[in-house]
Amino acid sequence: MKDQPLRTTVIGSYPFPGWLEFACQHLDQFGSADRDEMIEDAMITAIHDQVSSGLDVITDGEQTRLDFNLSFYGFLNGIELEQASPRRFGPPAHDQRGKHRVVGTLGAPEGLGATGDFKRLQRLAPAGPTLKASVPGPYTLSGRLIPNEQYPDRFALTEALLPIVRSELESLVAAGCRELTVDEPSMSCYAHREDPKRFVDLFNRTVESVAGKCRLSTHLCFGNYKGHAVGLRRYQPMFPAFLDLNVDELHLEMASREFAELELIQEIATHKDVAIGIIDVKSYHIETVEELAQKVRACLKFAPAERLAFAPDCGLSQTARWAARAKLKNMVAGVRQVRNELGIS
Repeated sequence: MKDQPLRTTVIGSYPFPGWLEFACQHLDQFGSADRDEMIEDAMITAIHDQVSSGLDVITDGEQTRLDFNLSFYGFLNGIELEQASPRRFGPPAHDQRGKHRVVGTLGAPEGLGATGDFKRLQRLAPAGPTLKASVPGPYTLSGRLIPNEQYPDRFALTEALLPIVRSELESLVAAGCRELTVDEPSMSCYAHREDPKRFVDLFNRTVESVAGKCRLSTHLCFGNYKGHAVGLRRYQPMFPAFLDLNVDELHLEMASREFAELELIQEIATHKDVAIGIIDVKSYHIETVEELAQKVRACLKFAPAERLAFAPDCGLSQTARWAARAKLKNMVAGVRQVRNELGIS
């Protein structure tokens, strides 16, 4: 169990400052030292906003990444990066994020970059909050690669990526990371049509070398591309199989689903901690402190305080920064209100 009942946390990503988005569109005008300074300034901004909200657990805001996973492909050997989206017009949807051709043996001799980001977080973050790193899992990463003769299907690609991700997790733990989320939203999106036990096996082999050496969690959500999900938004197909995931905590997207299947946390809490998404990152309704306190009380009907944590549904990268700040501040205040009611410091 975690050391803080009803603790507040985040998934990983945080909105880019507007100036960083502008700069990313004009990188040819900046030198390498300028780019390093921008990354550090953006991370300081993300840390400031999270710390100011009062979160118990913070991340680097994934300020070096394009989305939560797309930048990782730049670290892979054996692929040819796609230069343009396959569909550029019409309503936004996941098919506007294209796929990369595999042209050789997959590898990442320099790692995936997450360890360097975490070391920067260690250097810049103030004392107090727990520092967390998030890394996409191999099945999710495989979704943006096109199978070929060497890797004939998505599972073959996943098997090739698995040791690469595992090595990055080992590197993070060696760097002092004690809170680690392995993001596998593709598993939750497609558990209704694939064998969930196969997903559990893939996940557990990915984390086997770091399990027990850090606090492990995984994030189960249904996708978020410009406010749109991609999967069948039901948790039932994942369970009871996903109870065997070798993690200390499961994170569930609940707010955008009007807390459907909330009773499921009762079963999960008999096996491991559960983090509940009580902030809807796909909506610009700013949840009030009392609304959030009510959601916390609803969760306490199914699981004890020592098993519960609270977070946004998903990463905040696609939520405007002004809204992300307001939502996090109210989330922390709502949880603290219930902590005070229960006499939890």
